[in-house]
Amino acid sequence: MPGRLTGKVALITGAGSGIGLEASILFAKEGAQVVAADINEQSGQATVKKIHDLVGPKSAVFVRVDVAKESDIANAVKVAETEYGKLNIVFNNAGIMHPADDDAINTEEKIWDLTMQINVKGVWWGCKHAIPALRRAGGGSIINTASFVALRGAATPQLAYTSSKGAVLAMTRELSVIHARENIRVNALCPGPIRTPLLMDFLNTEEKKQRRLIHVPMGRFGEAIEQAYAVLFLASDESSFITGTDFLVDGGLTAAYVTPEGQTKSLPPHSNFSGV
Repeated sequence: MPGRLTGKVALITGAGSGIGLEASILFAKEGAQVVAADINEQSGQATVKKIHDLVGPKSAVFVRVDVAKESDIANAVKVAETEYGKLNIVFNNAGIMHPADDDAINTEEKIWDLTMQINVKGVWWGCKHAIPALRRAGGGSIINTASFVALRGAATPQLAYTSSKGAVLAMTRELSVIHARENIRVNALCPGPIRTPLLMDFLNTEEKKQRRLIHVPMGRFGEAIEQAYAVLFLASDESSFITGTDFLVDGGLTAAYVTPEGQTKSLPPHSNFSGV
């Protein structure tokens, strides 16, 4: 029985860990040939090895990509077309959440600029260089990783990150409209709090973790594989009439006005939370 992505070629950035790792493996299992891109050669190569062991030697190739460099992204698209003859799916997933990111008063300009360079320009360049390739392939799907904080303010200050993800969401919407009649779909994945190294390094105390979790009705961090399954749907032809969406996979966080009563015990003692 053919997989959900049989015959398709996918480029995934940030493929060495977290959501990118799980999506790369899942895509290959579902029949795609995967160009796994990451700035970390060791972790990116490890992803490809896992895919080769599970699926076969022609199922994936690694390319080193620093998404802050336009030439690296252009080269990754070229690798996809050279190695596999076309490009059908792009998952612009790579991003950072810098531990020094804070509020408007305390975030340094260099942190702001670095975050925008990677999280916004990296996605823009991914779309810029992928769209001509998707046209050559007769259409395709782009998925950009945004965040629930593109729609809601974060409980722990992270202004540069939040602003960058808002930009990704706006960019996604506009590109979806511009390219809708070219059979090119553009959607944004908006994860809730996920148990990945990126977020766990940022929420580096139990108090910070609980401050985030108290807003999640399901009461737990999501897992990277849960996001990967959502990306698989957006990449596949099953979502052929879906474009321009902010696809929320957030444990109910953005639907919640108040959190379940049982979770209020995790609030810090000084809180004025009243439950209304």
